[in-house]
Amino acid sequence: MMNKKVVLAYSGGVDTSCCIPYLIDKGYEVICFTANLGFSKKSANSIYKRAKKLGASKVYIQDLVSLFIEEYIFPSLYAGALYEDKYPLFTALSRPLIGKKLVEIAHQVEARYVAHGCTGKGNDQVRIETTVSLLDPSLNIIAPLREWHFKSRNEEVGFLKKKGIYIKETKKHPYSIDTNIWGLSIECGPLEDIDKEAPEDSYFTVRRLKDAPSKPLDLEIEFKEARPIKLNSRRMEFKDIIKKLRYLGGLYGVGRIDMIENRLVGIKSREVYETPQSVILHHCLRELEELCLDRETLHFKRRWASYYAELIYYGLWFTDLRVALDKFFSYFKRYLTGKITLRLYKGNVQVIKRESPYSLYKKSLATYGEESNFQQEYAEGFIRLWSLPFIREFKR
Repeated sequence: MMNKKVVLAYSGGVDTSCCIPYLIDKGYEVICFTANLGFSKKSANSIYKRAKKLGASKVYIQDLVSLFIEEYIFPSLYAGALYEDKYPLFTALSRPLIGKKLVEIAHQVEARYVAHGCTGKGNDQVRIETTVSLLDPSLNIIAPLREWHFKSRNEEVGFLKKKGIYIKETKKHPYSIDTNIWGLSIECGPLEDIDKEAPEDSYFTVRRLKDAPSKPLDLEIEFKEARPIKLNSRRMEFKDIIKKLRYLGGLYGVGRIDMIENRLVGIKSREVYETPQSVILHHCLRELEELCLDRETLHFKRRWASYYAELIYYGLWFTDLRVALDKFFSYFKRYLTGKITLRLYKGNVQVIKRESPYSLYKKSLATYGEESNFQQEYAEGFIRLWSLPFIREFKR
């Protein structure tokens, strides 16, 4: 008898909830897998109950927060990976991990199929399917949203209501939300009108600027080899620093990104992200890089950081090139040790102090005061040699 088990990447949201009865109607035994990348135990219980009520035969919910931080978030952080210089890639980083776990569970339950709830116009379908294909090309992939008859999320919500499942999504609050410990994305509904400001009800973790405190907040973050280890002189786990910065940054209106993004499938879309924690930490590490890396290394690293971000965005995590680039970026972690003091105020992050044992800044060279020991007379010879290769002789 043909094996009809399918492992579904299940978030508990509208799309993946519709996938369960859809796949059952197609003759599959549905086994759900949910990656816990930062939600609560209460949410986990709700997701489990919903999947079982919709007909899933088994539900696997795995706490992957520590693995996500160590093997996905941290490498992208010290690399300085920001897609199109803005997006910290928190959703994109989670997809290869989810894809890898889909493959592992499929092997465990002897399933020949995996499925996801990604749309045909999004990036996540590419990331998950590419990961599955790279790790086990023999698995068959099913994408219900590219097949079924639903034409809108309202139709999907209505379908679930008939199944006895009520999900908080109405015409007044029609957003698609994806969240993990590194950030939150908001899509759909009014946000698709790029000529209009994001509605007030589209703010979730970041306060609107008018509601942020009127007095600034100063924070000192200490790093050891690119890893944040202390907040305001208090030693904390990386995970706890992330959570604290998410709260404080959000309170002061820091970390909302509203951008027109070039999706992998070729369309431009408006993407709204709320990620105070990653905005603050990326900002701090860039300052440490500027303080501690020589000019040529810094410029070269920044160029490759942009390419590395594209690899993540394009779903090419499990490739040799990504592994090789990790080794390149990892080399420079040794210099990214020090303290950064920053000021949060009305959506802004301003660095006000910098300190590192690997600092290349020398006041005696930079100062215009009497203590300067820079030999200015050497500049004339330097300029002559610097410009020499570009000088052409012209006959007049």
